[in-house]
Amino acid sequence: MPALRLKDDLGRDVVLGREPMRIVSLVPSDTCSLVALGAEARVVGRTRFCHDALGAPEIGGTKDVDVDRVLALEPDLIIANQEENARPSLEKLAESRIPMFVSMPRRAADGVAHLARLARMLRVERERAVAELIKHGYTLLREPWPARIKVATLIWNEPLMTMNADTFGSDVLACGGADNAFGERLRLYPLAADLGKMTAVESVGRDVRYPRITLDELVARAPDVVLLPDEPYTWRDDEAAAIEARGLRVVRTSGKDLFWYGAWTIEAIPRVRDLVTNLGSTPSA
Repeated sequence: MPALRLKDDLGRDVVLGREPMRIVSLVPSDTCSLVALGAEARVVGRTRFCHDALGAPEIGGTKDVDVDRVLALEPDLIIANQEENARPSLEKLAESRIPMFVSMPRRAADGVAHLARLARMLRVERERAVAELIKHGYTLLREPWPARIKVATLIWNEPLMTMNADTFGSDVLACGGADNAFGERLRLYPLAADLGKMTAVESVGRDVRYPRITLDELVARAPDVVLLPDEPYTWRDDEAAAIEARGLRVVRTSGKDLFWYGAWTIEAIPRVRDLVTNLGSTPSA
């Protein structure tokens, strides 16, 4: 079988000389996708946050990967994500010369495309069930779905953080009919500038997709709904109540449906569309 050469989302060439049979997944959504592609038995290492392939040993969390434990498992492929995994761990793993594929999808369609790349790496892209799953994902995303409501999605507290339109989660919501109230908002540096307290400094080379905001700015944007996903931050009832006290409608939702890419994206889009449809048809309290 000829070697397979792919570029990952960091622009690196990843060469697989043979079909990978020992895979370490550093990303919960990728572990989910591997199972969906019928490769659960190939997963020899996973994070403690992975809800799939539970028979595989844990190699730490997404941010605190135990590099030595990963190497001891002798994988022939490591699957990682630029946002979810800490850079020092990825750099150490890269030094091992073990093929490592690093993803960073920014659109819902990128999530489905990543699933297709995984299928190619596993050499299962021609299997009927796999091909139908991927085709269904693309068909689903091609369906026209007009905007119904304006939402602000909060992903962290103290300081409040949201996401702009150049993010995977925002695009998933857009595919569900939600317009991002902070779509054009860039993250400013330093924190005081983001909170409107000083002049921003140059941000070239920095990630500007996740702005830090004040509660006053959130109110000024006048979203129809403020979404509180259950990950990456777990919102307390009193924190949600403080937002509601400013006259905003708050709804809790699944963080996995917004941020998990790959096979989960295909399952999540109908749920997100139902969520947005229901929010748009339910009057504010």
